[in-house]
Amino acid sequence: MVSPLRASLGLCLGLSALSLVAQSKPGVDPRNLDASVRPCDDFYAFANGGWLKTQSLPADKARYGAFEEVSERNRAILQKILTDTSAKTTWAKGSIEQKVGDFYAAGMDEAAIARRGLAPLKPALATIESLKEGNQLPGLLARLHNQGLPGGFGFFVGQDMKESTRYMGNLMQGGTGLPDRDYYLKDDARSRDIRARYETHIAKMFELAGDAPALAAVRAKVVLAIETRLAQAQWSRVELRNPQKRYNKRTLDQVMTEAPGFDWKGYFKARGVKQADLNLGQPSFFEAFGKLADEVPAPQWRTYFRWQALHASASLLPKAFGEEAFAFQGKVLSGTPEREPLAKRIEAATDSTLGEALGQLYVKAAFPPEAKVKVLEMIENLRVALRERITNLDWMGADTKQQAIKKLNAFGVKIGYPDKWKAYAFDVQRGDHFGNVRRATAFRIQENLKKLGKPIDRTEWGMTPPTVNAYYSPTMNEIVFPAGILQPPFFDPKADDAVNYGSLGFVIGHEMTHGFDDSGSQFDAEGNLKNWWTEADKRAYESRTDLVVQQYEAYEPLKGEHVNGKLTLGENIADIGGLKIAFAAYQNSLKGKAVPAPIDGFSGPQRFFLGAATVWRNHIREAALSVRLKTDPHSPGRQRVNGPLSNLPEFYEAFGCTDGQAMKRDAKVRPAIW
Repeated sequence: MVSPLRASLGLCLGLSALSLVAQSKPGVDPRNLDASVRPCDDFYAFANGGWLKTQSLPADKARYGAFEEVSERNRAILQKILTDTSAKTTWAKGSIEQKVGDFYAAGMDEAAIARRGLAPLKPALATIESLKEGNQLPGLLARLHNQGLPGGFGFFVGQDMKESTRYMGNLMQGGTGLPDRDYYLKDDARSRDIRARYETHIAKMFELAGDAPALAAVRAKVVLAIETRLAQAQWSRVELRNPQKRYNKRTLDQVMTEAPGFDWKGYFKARGVKQADLNLGQPSFFEAFGKLADEVPAPQWRTYFRWQALHASASLLPKAFGEEAFAFQGKVLSGTPEREPLAKRIEAATDSTLGEALGQLYVKAAFPPEAKVKVLEMIENLRVALRERITNLDWMGADTKQQAIKKLNAFGVKIGYPDKWKAYAFDVQRGDHFGNVRRATAFRIQENLKKLGKPIDRTEWGMTPPTVNAYYSPTMNEIVFPAGILQPPFFDPKADDAVNYGSLGFVIGHEMTHGFDDSGSQFDAEGNLKNWWTEADKRAYESRTDLVVQQYEAYEPLKGEHVNGKLTLGENIADIGGLKIAFAAYQNSLKGKAVPAPIDGFSGPQRFFLGAATVWRNHIREAALSVRLKTDPHSPGRQRVNGPLSNLPEFYEAFGCTDGQAMKRDAKVRPAIW
């Protein structure tokens, strides 16, 4: 994601329902509404105001809403599984129970981690200290990258965007520790303050690793200087959204010529990667990196990579390192006052490291087979609704429609959990949390590198089963819904169809629409980056997406900080289109049936939109929101509700919104896409 969002008679019915103590059917709880707000003035506040007033933001959370509510319920299930599994020490060696149980037990053993101190990281630090000359930098970086330690840039194997049946190596920009390049480049007060605190944080981490305060302060300045140069060369997040711009196929000889100053052939040889064609994700960045590699002296590189190793390993080292990392990342960047309890942190690490092993135990406890059948039925109903909408579009020509429907028909669907579970061929030992994570990381890296030259594995999942999220993959042309998100309030088998279509249907429609957003629409039915639009249709589409950019850039969630309409364009298109498609699918599901009677005073269409608004309710700290406005391709929760709904005539009809009310935008500026 890998994330989703009156007739006067309807308004009166809705407000009177607020006095009810209990619901007659789950899905919409009247106590979560706010009767003091009119639906057509601010639907987010109307639908969620009661919840916002009664639900506090936990001290260990930067944000808390529907996603986090479901995550917490899932984590309670995972916690019991991990507690029970780790309590037993007689599992068969190599079984999923042994790996999951021992991994969790090792992470929870703070005493063992404290006794080992910095010793587990010393081999990597010694490798870094072996750098004496600049020409040794490629070999050093290769060794660090093979261990999963970051720095400089990134390399991974993925689908060739223009030939989706083959794998291809990808060089991508990287090497910085702050959330976005703009934190290094902007000169506003908040950016300057964060840079100063970041420098202090780096120095404190060096002190924890044994440096004298004066030396640590000098080294922190070196790190910040190198990261600033890397940031100056990085592309913006808006530029990175353009797949055509990111695709730059090169031979290794061409990379050597375009980005001199760094021995790329030596780097790949040291990593054990075959010298094949690769994608140079951001050519100008690598040209700049080559100059940086040539100009920065070896002692400064050693300092930079020492910081990268400490930064990446903080959560695996004695408590003081993790607490210092949280003091900056949690408190300064996100404004979160308290760190999550250790048990939750290790549960999350287990899911991240052994997700499909833990996932097998999770789905047995939390995802019955009948849920999968119901969700698949909803998906197919939404596919029908989107096909109908494409067929009836007045701005798209016949040739483009034919290709769009071909792509829609080819959508792959994954629900709940993989048909083939991943095997984790690395050793997991009690008492060695650092080693477990590093062995797991090295295994994943080699697993990824070995894909070169092999057929595409279309059974792979990009999320673990307990994850509360969903995604669309343009190169696979598939939509994926882990079991973790198929829970209330996103999906409730006991709720009426209106609420399920408004919540989970919204999510499904959102992911489907990603296949046709400004980025996904550049990939064809086979997942290839290939234009299938006529020029006239492309212009008609862009004239509509320009309206989406303008609409969202007008939103100001924080004083002086607006939504970035270009960064969030794809997600906003998916929200607007996904909601419209979900409503059409809900309407289709009623054909031949009697119109459902109101529940808790709300008609079916009204409950649909209330269900849609529910999934985007959240509290968020201002510091965290500020970071997200700069880095997150999704709009904030309020805008993910009010933005799409204010464009939909179906919503106006359901709640009787009239011209001039905030939730009914002028027809001239509505982006009528799908």
